[in-house]
Amino acid sequence: MTAPQRPRVPRRALDGVLLLDKPLGLSSNDALIRAKRLYLAKKAGHTGTLDPLATGLLPLCFGEATKFSQDLLEADKTYEATMRLGIRTTTGDAEGEAIDTRDVACDPAAVEAAMEKFIGDIVQIPPMYSALKRDGKPLYEYARAGQTVEREGRQVTIHALKMLACALPDVTFRVTCSKGTYVRTLAEDIGEALGCGAHLVALRRTGVGALTLENSVTLDALSDATESERDTWLQPVDALLSTFPLVTLDEDATRRFLHGQRLKLSELTIAADAVNAPRVRVYAADGRLLGVAKQGEGVLAPERLVVTAAS
Repeated sequence: MTAPQRPRVPRRALDGVLLLDKPLGLSSNDALIRAKRLYLAKKAGHTGTLDPLATGLLPLCFGEATKFSQDLLEADKTYEATMRLGIRTTTGDAEGEAIDTRDVACDPAAVEAAMEKFIGDIVQIPPMYSALKRDGKPLYEYARAGQTVEREGRQVTIHALKMLACALPDVTFRVTCSKGTYVRTLAEDIGEALGCGAHLVALRRTGVGALTLENSVTLDALSDATESERDTWLQPVDALLSTFPLVTLDEDATRRFLHGQRLKLSELTIAADAVNAPRVRVYAADGRLLGVAKQGEGVLAPERLVVTAAS
């Protein structure tokens, strides 16, 4: 006799952003699945992966917020990391096997001096243990098969790099960097500059664009909370757009904007800080987020609209 099927739990049409403090050992996708299940959300996505070894800020987008997740993928990131000098590993972090061991003969001043050389635009060789693809296959698959393939260097930008603690052979630092930066590669390169090699033993993301850990929540806290308590942790959709200048439209312009029409800038009242901005967030007079738009050639052109906004 076939057991009766359990009734499906109805999914919720949620719009918002969750600042999740991802735990150690969990992939970004697994963290997303758990949070989506807890919220019973219909639609959700994350804004760039964190390795299982890494902890910290993982913004998750629900509903209409998923339309703007790309903006965080492009944003600068801030991390606090600890590297161990004197040992190189197969993966560049603590998950790999040691492949080279050298004496650590430097002092904290030498570490700081070496780190300063990496501030600004630098070229990184992506690690073999990464999800970048070569001939349609992730690099980590080649690495697991014992193969090494050539990788082109990529330019990234280290905006800030500061040593926070130094208890040799371990060095803890904070870095703010552009998209595409591999912090474990940065640690390896600093180790090579010091002549002893290094690998990453801890990594915590503390910032993504303008978002920080300040209002984040853990999966354990979400699991223990009620539905209404969970909803209080959801940030509004425009939390992803806080760095964009703001443009407010009147009723007629709002109607035309929501129909995808390009608006003449000469017919709009644009605040001084938004006049020359290439992209802006757009609101109705009543404070409703309408979407984001591009400015140029004398027009305001809708780029992505929020469907839930009233037309």
